Amino acid sequence: MYLHRSASGAAPRIQRGYDAKFRVSDRYRATLPDMMEAAHDVIQGANVPIQQVGVHNFRLPLKFRTKKGATLTLESSVTGTVSLETDLKGINMSRIVRSFYEHKDAVFTGEWMGRILASYLRNVRSKDARLKVSFSYPMLQRSLRSRLHGYQFYEVAFEGVMTRDGNYRRFIHFDFVYSSACPCSAELSEHARDQRAAYTVPHSQRSKARLVIEEAPGRKIWIEDVHALCVKALRTETQVMVKREDEQAFAELNGAHLKFVEDAARLLYRELDADRRIHDFRIACSHLESLHSHDAVSVICKGVKGGFTADFMDFGSLVC
Repeated sequence: MYLHRSASGAAPRIQRGYDAKFRVSDRYRATLPDMMEAAHDVIQGANVPIQQVGVHNFRLPLKFRTKKGATLTLESSVTGTVSLETDLKGINMSRIVRSFYEHKDAVFTGEWMGRILASYLRNVRSKDARLKVSFSYPMLQRSLRSRLHGYQFYEVAFEGVMTRDGNYRRFIHFDFVYSSACPCSAELSEHARDQRAAYTVPHSQRSKARLVIEEAPGRKIWIEDVHALCVKALRTETQVMVKREDEQAFAELNGAHLKFVEDAARLLYRELDADRRIHDFRIACSHLESLHSHDAVSVICKGVKGGFTADFMDFGSLVC
């Protein structure tokens, strides 16, 4: 056999082993083959440019600054891609990761992300670069009436795009989970109580809004600010710590702020559109119906020329 000792006891034809004592010298390293130097005729398939190629979900702890000035170290998932020009077979994936690690101890900011993107473009010989850092962001929230506190976690991502003309754009992705009480169900319940003295429970459901925001040039909006805009628009964020008085308060809060999925999209639009720190945005909402066996969904965007469109169909990712 080639790799294993045979049943007859014959030794394998190929001896395997790992030399833990071997050390790489500069001279030896110079002899290693580099596929980046391969001729273009080794390209498989069509010899055309690729818009994005890179790495996804390499993880490391990163530092983030809160609006109040505290520093949080959070596990983060990083996606980094660059464009690939015609006649180049591929990129050196490890260079993307190494570029990132050169800045890993810095506090994450939009400017920090821009430096990494510029480093991508130098190290990988590309013309376009994109970086997205995803993480779960904790914020301490207070209950409605009992004054208890608990941590709510928000799925957040910072994204930066640097184009070949030097244009740098920054985006914030933010998921907000809330309760949506159906106006139609509430009205019909009151009708049943008034006309027939029937006790009813109007239907409501856990719901999610996914925001993608492009920061205006030279402006900064904090994660806490995005959260505040969502709370102001929708009012009925799900709760962390709850006693009986909080549960009663939440029922009252839902009763005061009934909303269809169309209402949720328009309420969020009003708040984001009025904020001058936000250049463009897209909002996708999903109400996970407790009445129906399907969800109610809506998508809305600001309508900036050349900006976001309402092209969103991944509603399954809004399950919460």
